[in-house]
Amino acid sequence: MKRKKMTKVLTYISLFSSAGVGCYGFKENGFECIATNELLEKRLQIQKYNNKCQYDSGYISGDITEKETQSKLFAEINRWKKSYSINEPDVLIATPPCQGMSVANHKKNDELKRNSLVVESISITKKVQPKFFVFENVRAFLNTICTDIDDNDKPIKKAILSNLSAKYNIYFKIVNFKDYGAHSSRTRTLVVGVRKDLKGVSPFDIFPKKSNFKTLRELFKDLPQLHNMGEIYQEDIYHSFRTYSEHMLPWIELLDEGQSAFDNLDTLRIPHKVIDGEVVFNANKNGDKYARWYWDREGPCIHTRNDILASQNTVHPSENRVFSIRELMLMMSIPKNFKWTLSDVKDLNELPIEEKKAFLKKEELNIRHCIGEAVPTGVFSNIAKNIKQCLSKVSIKETAIINVIKEYELDNIENLISFIDVHFDHYGIENILQIAEKANSNRQDTAAYFTRKDIAYHLVKDLPLFEKKKSIKVLEPSVGIGNFVYLLFDLYSDKEKVELDVIDIDQNSLEVFKVILSKIKVPSNFVINFINEDFLLSRITTVYDLVIGNPPYYKLTNDKKLLESYKKDIYNSATNNVFSFFIEKALKITKCLAFIVPKSLINAPEFNLTRKLLAEHNLVKICDFGEKGFKGVKIETIGFITDQTTKKTSSTIVIESLITEEYTSKSKEYIFDDQYPYWLLYRDSFFDKIADNLQFSVFTAFRDRQVTKKHTLDKGMYRVLKSRNIGNNEIVDLVNYDCYINSLNDFSVSQYLNKDNVVLVPNLTYYPRAAYLPENSIVDGSVAVLEKKENVRNINDDDIEYFGSKEFSDFYRIARNYGTRSLNIDNNSVFFFGIRQNVEVE
Repeated sequence: MKRKKMTKVLTYISLFSSAGVGCYGFKENGFECIATNELLEKRLQIQKYNNKCQYDSGYISGDITEKETQSKLFAEINRWKKSYSINEPDVLIATPPCQGMSVANHKKNDELKRNSLVVESISITKKVQPKFFVFENVRAFLNTICTDIDDNDKPIKKAILSNLSAKYNIYFKIVNFKDYGAHSSRTRTLVVGVRKDLKGVSPFDIFPKKSNFKTLRELFKDLPQLHNMGEIYQEDIYHSFRTYSEHMLPWIELLDEGQSAFDNLDTLRIPHKVIDGEVVFNANKNGDKYARWYWDREGPCIHTRNDILASQNTVHPSENRVFSIRELMLMMSIPKNFKWTLSDVKDLNELPIEEKKAFLKKEELNIRHCIGEAVPTGVFSNIAKNIKQCLSKVSIKETAIINVIKEYELDNIENLISFIDVHFDHYGIENILQIAEKANSNRQDTAAYFTRKDIAYHLVKDLPLFEKKKSIKVLEPSVGIGNFVYLLFDLYSDKEKVELDVIDIDQNSLEVFKVILSKIKVPSNFVINFINEDFLLSRITTVYDLVIGNPPYYKLTNDKKLLESYKKDIYNSATNNVFSFFIEKALKITKCLAFIVPKSLINAPEFNLTRKLLAEHNLVKICDFGEKGFKGVKIETIGFITDQTTKKTSSTIVIESLITEEYTSKSKEYIFDDQYPYWLLYRDSFFDKIADNLQFSVFTAFRDRQVTKKHTLDKGMYRVLKSRNIGNNEIVDLVNYDCYINSLNDFSVSQYLNKDNVVLVPNLTYYPRAAYLPENSIVDGSVAVLEKKENVRNINDDDIEYFGSKEFSDFYRIARNYGTRSLNIDNNSVFFFGIRQNVEVE
């Protein structure tokens, strides 16, 4: 096959693809299939009829668990990487067989081997690392046990999370496909994943959008009636009356819509056999066998045995037959141009009647079975369209945003609102949100920073769904322009009512938020109350199901009167940081709290009491964003969730890290261990091994921020050491860097002048090293002074050397939670400068 000329190619691979009915929706939206795998050759052949792949080698028949089959798959991916300069497929689709999970399957003996096909899908996704993945399966899919890659048995949902959550934001939902692009009832599980490096994209963006189904009356309005067994509509070979034994006709011919043959009052019209002259009634297990469906409803769930009256809801609403292939295709949103054979429908329709019958005799059952096990084309087409839109979005660079703000004078609120009203569709919501945030001249004062959709989703995805409640109350206490709210629309779309209170101290932000909402249309189940006030001063009497947001980060030091008002009834009076006040107030009015806050919450001494309070409120998740949370803002952040919606307190906590790319569940007792001064998110066996050989809490720490550049000279009586002067057990002389001072009278650091056994360590670094304080020297604020406590042996050269070793550096990074900016040496962090216990005491 000749290679096509393509500009920007969209690609996918499909596993367990059967006849390719579902992923035909990707072909319809311009995606190129790199490779498709199916066990049965006859079904793979149907994909070839539809020219699914560019290359014949893309059609891979065989067991995907076998090395030979997987080698073919990866060879095809590599071929496309070379030919089209792609890094990876855009999408991976996996619809593994559902035996062992389906409620219709009554033979569930040893299904772990079969469920390994699901694990194989997870494993291949992990290796391929597509931008997006889509898994589809039966309703019971997520709770079904599988043998995971690590050889441990666990629910499939947990296997997906443990293997893929490090790289992907994932959304799980049980849906009825009739609401998402099909016209028949089909309750299934959809799992969609978005790779975390795709900024500004969440799984909600690619999840199929809701759509209204057509009733059978609407779907079949152009189809002629079929009243005679074996009848084939002349203009459509796939619209035919499938024959059955004539003795069954009385069983169904008098049925009304919704009735089963077992509802007949005449016993001879109830399904039966005659054995030795005696009537033996058929078993009626499910209540939907020999059942006539409804005209004014969506189609029934299409099963693989849709060819027989004895299957579930297969009888036409008014005609005495099972649904035709064409009717099944309409219900499953399979387009008319989908080919079941090499010949076009037009050519098949021109065949003589006997040849038509011969064709159907040979092909009909396979076609019907393929339809019965397929994902409706419309559902995957819906997803494909969303992915295509996400990949085509243009993210405006920061310089361009600044130019737009200048050009349209958007620092004026009236101009900004007018701009959004006119240009919303052109720029799209993500770009509009960034423009609005940067145009806010008050953002430095109110600490209002843009929270990307993918960052917010890290919290939203693990929020409780409040499944037992029809309506919920939610508060966003510092809403800004609503970055979290848009995700909540998707998360709680199934609730009857969501009453959402949004508070912000900045009236302009609320006005911008209202304009944006008018452009995207607020879901009908949401009622939004806008409140312009200071959350910390507001008199709230409501108890909320959820409080979520990104509170302001700043220390209030200049306004003592306001600070006193804020601190009223505050548990932790050791801090002046506003975000800590937000946490405390929110915890009093909600059963579930989800905030993004500075990472210093984890370890800083000023938040010791705040951490204690959070731990008492059933902390269930911490997400470490590091510096990836806010572009252009030099601050490390974390997200956390507390959940008291259930009586049971969790003994474990989910730790998700964008730094180490991990998503894991850890014991609270382990990471909140009281023997350490703060939370250790990354604690592991290596850390424990080193810790077992160290004596901790050896030093007190001192930092003097008084000495600044304006006090120092090129020459003087006393040398002022700075962080770069501290080497590994040495003081480093640096040209044009070293400085001095003549008087120490005003500086408290002078207390350490010429003091024995004083250790210096650089302050803000995760590459620790140490040196002794030399004679006639002091330090500025970039260096911490460590003085050993009483009853601690003298520090020796081996100790100093150890603080600069790779082993201690690796240990220290874990002790500092892989911080990059939250690294001040304080009375908490100095705890970890331990001395080895097996070192000989001087």
